[in-house]
Amino acid sequence: MKLISLTILLSALLSLAAHADKGNLTSELKVWNVVKQADGSEALRPAQTVKPGDTLQYTAVYLNSGRRPVMRLMASLPIPAGTELIGASAVPHEVQASVDGKVYAAVPLMRKARRADGQVVDVPVPLAEYRSLRWPEQQVAAGASFTTSARVRVASVPASASTSTDPTATPAAASQAR
Repeated sequence: MKLISLTILLSALLSLAAHADKGNLTSELKVWNVVKQADGSEALRPAQTVKPGDTLQYTAVYLNSGRRPVMRLMASLPIPAGTELIGASAVPHEVQASVDGKVYAAVPLMRKARRADGQVVDVPVPLAEYRSLRWPEQQVAAGASFTTSARVRVASVPASASTSTDPTATPAAASQAR
């Protein structure tokens, strides 16, 4: 069974973006393996390696350690290639999605398709095609935090993926004035 270094998947998330007005905003991204317990409940375990079929939860926490509110925080979360968003798993639930990381719309994403009879209808975009999530602008009070999360299922492991793990690797989240 192929294992992939979590750092490979996280490399796609290095662009985790927090666009906001100036302030003392820091962010931390954690990746968890969602594990089913014998009693049916779920437990979150730090993800170090993953394999196809695993469910991962990405949790991003944005902390304003300044004395003034951070205005216009717009958190986004890229969805790595080889994973598929799990429907309705984004928290907060009010979220937009994109298939290209540039154009966003409210979920579920829809597109036009032509039926066999020639009629053009709106059909949902498969979750496997979602490549990024973005939450509405937020204001984060001084000393407060804002948390987002979403779950994905690992669909495939790139052939070039390493099987080693680096538990000390943590992705950086960018913060910039807008």
